[in-house]
Amino acid sequence: MTVTLEVAEGVGTLRLDRPPMNALDVATQDRLKELAEEATCREDVRAVVIYGGERVFAAGADIKEMQNMDHTAMVLRARALQDSFTAVARIPKPVVAAVTGYALGGGCELALCADYRIAAENAKLGQPEILLGLIPGAGGTQRLPRLVGPSKAKDLIFTGRMVKADEALAIGLVDRVVPAAEVYEQAHAWAARLAQGPAIALRAAKEAVDAGLETDIDTGLTVERNWFAGLFATEDRERGMRSFVEEGPGKAKFL
Repeated sequence: MTVTLEVAEGVGTLRLDRPPMNALDVATQDRLKELAEEATCREDVRAVVIYGGERVFAAGADIKEMQNMDHTAMVLRARALQDSFTAVARIPKPVVAAVTGYALGGGCELALCADYRIAAENAKLGQPEILLGLIPGAGGTQRLPRLVGPSKAKDLIFTGRMVKADEALAIGLVDRVVPAAEVYEQAHAWAARLAQGPAIALRAAKEAVDAGLETDIDTGLTVERNWFAGLFATEDRERGMRSFVEEGPGKAKFL
C-alpha cells in the first residue's frame, strides 16, 4: 500500500510510503482519500499526523504518469485529484503535517491541508508547477494564499522556487522547525495532546475557523454562535465546567 493508517493513543498516522520520493500518483491519491475518510469516521482516531517518513514528505505528483495524460484525461482526473486532498482538509479532527525533506508541488499542497505544520530543519517546500508550464492543481492556488497571504503565495507560485525551513517559518508556511530526528515525535505529541481533548468542541472549533475563512464575518459569526450554543448540550461541556469550578482550570479529563 502506498498510504497506510496506523492508530495509537488516539492518533492516526497517515503514512505515505511510495519510495523513493513518495510521488503522488493516481493510486496514491485515491488511497489517500480512502484513508482520510476512514480517519474521519473512526471513533478511535481523535487526531491525525500526516507523515512521509524520515527522508521525504512528498516530492509532488508522478510526472512520468502525468506526461502521458492529455487534456481530456486530466479533465476527467482533476476533480478526483482535488477531492483526495480535500478529504484530508475536511477531516473534522486536529491534523498535523510532519514535514521532512522535500514537500513540493502536491506534497506542499498536502501539507497545506493540515491544521498545523512541523518541519525538519532540512525541509524544503514549494510549488514548482510553473516550471512545467502548469499551475498547482490540488489546492495550492487557494490554500497557499489563505495561509501566507496573496503576495507571498504568488511569489512562490510564479517563480516555482523552493523555500528552506527557516524562510517557510518566517512567512507562515510552517509553524515550527525542529531537528529532523524529532519531526515525527513532536508531531505525534502535538496530536496526542489534542486527542485527549473534548472531541466535539475541537470539531466545532475547526469547522468554525475553516468556515469563517470562506465567508463574510456575519456568516462566520453565525457559525460560531450556533456551535457555541450547541456545545452546551454535550457531556464534555458539563465535565469541563464542573472540573473548572471544583478543581481549577486545565484539569478536566474528557472521554
